[in-house]
Amino acid sequence: MTVYVIAQLKITDRASYDRYQARFFDVFKKFSGRLLSADENPTVLEGAWDRDKLVLMSFPDEAAYRAWGSSAEYLEISKDREAGAQAVVLLAKGFG
Repeated sequence: MTVYVIAQLKITDRASYDRYQARFFDVFKKFSGRLLSADENPTVLEGAWDRDKLVLMSFPDEAAYRAWGSSAEYLEISKDREAGAQAVVLLAKGFG
């Protein structure tokens, strides 16, 4: 079952976050994920939003997401993401 990962980021150190971003695709493409959106200026339609960036990804299933998220390669680059941004990350199951 397809899963979606929604990350809401508050960028706190642009240089660290940019290092993460520069290395992201080299790791991401190895794990069957699809980047659906990475928007630093999403339109807020309802409510308040105090973040700087929204990222939406999909994976074929939860196992594929977990393989990516726990891989040594991702853990290495995620140090820059953690240093450069506060994140709220959600995993949502698709239909079917």
